[in-house]
Amino acid sequence: MGDRELSRRGFLATSAAAGLGMTALSGCGGDSDGDSSSGTTTIEWWNISTTQPTKSVWAALAKKFEAQNPHVKLKIVQLENDAYKSKMTALTASGKLPDVFHTWGGGVLRQQVDAGLVENLSDRTKPWSEGLLPVAKEPYLLDKKVYGIPFDIGMVGFWYNKALFQRAGVSEPPTTWAQFLETVSKLKAAKITPIALAGKEKWPGMYYWAYLAMRTAGIDALQKASDTKDFSDPGIVRAGAHLKELVALQPFQKGFLGAAYSAPTGQAATVGNGKAAMELMGQWAPVVEADAGKGLGSDLGFFPFPAVEGGKGSITEVFGGGGAHALRRGAPQAAVDFLKFFASEASDLELVKKTGVLPVVPAAEKGLSDPNTKAVQAQLKAATGFQLYLDQAYAPAVGQEVNDSVAALIAGSKSPEQVAQSITKTAKTEQ
Repeated sequence: MGDRELSRRGFLATSAAAGLGMTALSGCGGDSDGDSSSGTTTIEWWNISTTQPTKSVWAALAKKFEAQNPHVKLKIVQLENDAYKSKMTALTASGKLPDVFHTWGGGVLRQQVDAGLVENLSDRTKPWSEGLLPVAKEPYLLDKKVYGIPFDIGMVGFWYNKALFQRAGVSEPPTTWAQFLETVSKLKAAKITPIALAGKEKWPGMYYWAYLAMRTAGIDALQKASDTKDFSDPGIVRAGAHLKELVALQPFQKGFLGAAYSAPTGQAATVGNGKAAMELMGQWAPVVEADAGKGLGSDLGFFPFPAVEGGKGSITEVFGGGGAHALRRGAPQAAVDFLKFFASEASDLELVKKTGVLPVVPAAEKGLSDPNTKAVQAQLKAATGFQLYLDQAYAPAVGQEVNDSVAALIAGSKSPEQVAQSITKTAKTEQ
């Protein structure tokens, strides 16, 4: 999943990890040095912005905040995301988190909150946080309390080649699952590979099962399954059956089971080079397609995951995620002030224009120029429900089992029922 998260954050999926950043790893916040002689408060800020242009943009914002708050010093620690996860796991176990730290929400944030390590921001960020895009705040609301302030949000949907659709006689993107399967058949009949998939990395395949579960069982069923540790809901099993219908059409590129996401012959490049008509991917897809391949330019289009006939879900319910900042419990007011600064219209506009993220401050939408990015933002604004990536929403072992089981279904070695049973077994073991 490293590629996905680096893509989401730095929009350079093929970049190598950029080292350990600006500060040594030995120290950790949690004490916020207050220099009694100068009255300076030092805030330790841990993030994963190791790739350009994000790294430079964030550093400039940090300097701007310090200029506006002369009695506050930001001490920045930057880590590539896998190293960050490893270090934060150790810090969580030690009971001492940084003053300000990156979070994806979901299962890991829940563990940190349950351990009493994270500040409840509900009162401390009123009223300014109430003006942020509602869907962007969803992953960080636990028991209706605010534990993170988002700086990024996105969703997964289908990115497609308009020219290839036209060649296959498909005039409009499908809005139902039956129409989607028909589109796949038309593309195959026109000797066009319908879908590119990075089967080697597993998480891209999980997107299909997750969306189908949302559309058939309904978005609440996925939360209930997590809470009850039981994934046997008939709608969730049916999601696997629908995915099996798709797999039976053999829609993926040759060698997809061994394909990576952002490699020169991977999923993104296959679409970016016009060798497949579609990919199901997050909002970062166009940049990675252009980076790994040639990119499609004006031939690239976007459409939401179709509705499933007779299902309990809606096409306006979205699947995705983003990034946020959380605070350690008892963090000083200066840390809250920094969150407010980072979530301001001026800061968000910088992030939108210079790093390609989608705005979490509605007024920063004026920074968007690409029509596909605008289409994604319109879907997010109109969203009637939001589901965080399952491998982040659930406890780590459960999320991994979802990825593994769905990959087995796509490879033909597990049935829809066995997928549900495997995830349930892992969930019950993960007490």
